[in-house]
Amino acid sequence: MTTTSEHSAFSTGQEAREIDAVVVGAGFAGLHMLHKMRELGLSVQVYEAGGGLGGTWYWNRYPGARVDVKSVYYNYSFDPELEQEWEWTEKYPPQPELLRYINHVADRFDLRKDVQLRTRVTAAVYDESAARWRITTNQGEVLSARYAIMATGCLSVAKMVEIPGIETFRGRSFHTGNWPAQDVDFTGRRVAVIGTGSSGVQVIPLVAEAAEKLTVFQRTANYVLPARNHTIDPEFQREIKSRYRDVRKANRESSFGIAQPEATKGALEVSEDERNAFYRRVWADKDSELVSMLTGFTDILADEAANETAAQFVRDRIAEIVTDPVVAQILQPTGYPFGTKRPCLGTDYYETFNRPNVRLVDVRATPLTEVTESGLATTQESFEFDDIIYATGYDAMTGALDAVDIRGRGGASLREKWAGGPVTYLGLAVAGFPNLFTITGPGSPSVLSNMLVSIEQHIDWVVDAIDMMRSRGVTTMEAEVDAEQEWTRHVDEVGDMTLYPKADSWYMGSNVPGKPRVMFAYIGGVGAYREKCDQVAADDYDGFTLTQ
Repeated sequence: MTTTSEHSAFSTGQEAREIDAVVVGAGFAGLHMLHKMRELGLSVQVYEAGGGLGGTWYWNRYPGARVDVKSVYYNYSFDPELEQEWEWTEKYPPQPELLRYINHVADRFDLRKDVQLRTRVTAAVYDESAARWRITTNQGEVLSARYAIMATGCLSVAKMVEIPGIETFRGRSFHTGNWPAQDVDFTGRRVAVIGTGSSGVQVIPLVAEAAEKLTVFQRTANYVLPARNHTIDPEFQREIKSRYRDVRKANRESSFGIAQPEATKGALEVSEDERNAFYRRVWADKDSELVSMLTGFTDILADEAANETAAQFVRDRIAEIVTDPVVAQILQPTGYPFGTKRPCLGTDYYETFNRPNVRLVDVRATPLTEVTESGLATTQESFEFDDIIYATGYDAMTGALDAVDIRGRGGASLREKWAGGPVTYLGLAVAGFPNLFTITGPGSPSVLSNMLVSIEQHIDWVVDAIDMMRSRGVTTMEAEVDAEQEWTRHVDEVGDMTLYPKADSWYMGSNVPGKPRVMFAYIGGVGAYREKCDQVAADDYDGFTLTQ
């Protein structure tokens, strides 16, 4: 293993511009971190690979893209005037509205001047002699920063399908996670969509309306609940805003970052009629939440028999909606518990498969073998297409971090350290990597929560820690090995108490060949996790070594 001084990043001799902090990413997390660090009087440089602000919401421009958390909960809470002045238009805001909001925030707080777009951070190497991070970009810039904050996002590295010939296709190709900025017209075209996860569920109905023929290639059927999206009632929005402090507090103390009535009984402790009445209310209620079906009973995510009651309810609804019984059967999820892959919200998703121009192909029965010049081939059939849409997901949680050559003490590589699965303390910090912070990193509630709640919690905690360091003359803050290992074990143990490990999902890293199969997010609850982080800080940052 090379030492820090020997590593190539320090052998160029290039003079580095000194700054207090570098933030990687200009989505919701990066912009909030910039604002809070500025309030401390720190000099900050934000780098963003995209051509605009927004992170996930800059790249996810595909038709139908929208968040699956209510708009009144999916926004910043750090400024009371901001949360009162912005008017949301829909229950679940679409990508353009989210991007308008993000840009409004950037303009309101004059954030753009410290953000450099179209720039990727390629390396972050810790210089032990100076106790600073040396940051290199693809534009040839080199910065020296006391703090390195990775606000790279959990779903920001698009993943392609693992079949040969992708580059040979002569038609148009798109990935939902890297959609072009201009509108794409599918009118009268033969279109393939590969994948029926969240982005596939959102894009399929809209493409079906325009295309001459749409063929959907499904590997794993998904549990899709009706979004019942609608225009927000102005009175409802005013009422929420009138008690935002209480709403925010309840969300922060909840399990998933969205406050729900606390369940008191298991699904099998009530009658079948009572149980199904609850499921039907969630299914039909225009104001229900995605997490409602998961939290209505105490045991949905822990007991297979209880979970099966919710799973079968959804299957029964699919059978009612889809007119062709063979297609309906293929669309009914089996083989994994409800909620252990990210449940989706859809608008006319199942209804779309009743259209005469839509065909469903089960690639478990007839696997895709290659992309050809003219389309796709399975083990039984060849297809010709004008367009292929890859709705094949992301290298979640660690993909964006792995894309940067991050090296800590002694030149140790973060990629190598995480080769067997991510090891972190609280999902915030890593032993051997002082003053490096990962916002909503692996080992935190992250994707198992309302992301805005978890983003703000992490940023407040990191900013408070940096403020403490500066006031006490602390140069470095570093997670201790024992604390890191104990926390990672805890994340695994809590995960094993649930049904999540029974599914091959991106929560477990299973969607990326060769990726370690571990629980990447903490399922112990947003509220309980916050209490743990607050206790660590109150105990003089127990589990961290502070060096003066």
